[in-house]
Amino acid sequence: MEPVEINAGDWYLRALRADDRIDDRPGLARAGITDPDHVHRRAAAWAADRRYSWAVCEPTTGELVAEIVLTPDTEAGTGQITGRTVPGHDRAWEAARAAVGRFAAGALGLTVAAEENH
Repeated sequence: MEPVEINAGDWYLRALRADDRIDDRPGLARAGITDPDHVHRRAAAWAADRRYSWAVCEPTTGELVAEIVLTPDTEAGTGQITGRTVPGHDRAWEAARAAVGRFAAGALGLTVAAEENH
């Protein structure tokens, strides 16, 4: 599946990026994710339909304030939402969690389990 952008009210969700226009790695580092290959692995997981991840972004600057991940279990019809937040951005996490939960149910037909790693 190609990455899907999601509007989450005051926040927007898009695929993670590390290119000449947008680099999410500094925001990921503030959230505790310092692996330099993280963005590449997340893109590969999207392409393989194993895991869907989004940068939760501040809409005026595009700055990443959280990463949210949906891991589907299509055989069970469920999905689990996990992720990390830059300290002080719990409101963004809650909006993103709700939006990804709606995406999981509406687009993928999954029942979402409780989130972890927030």
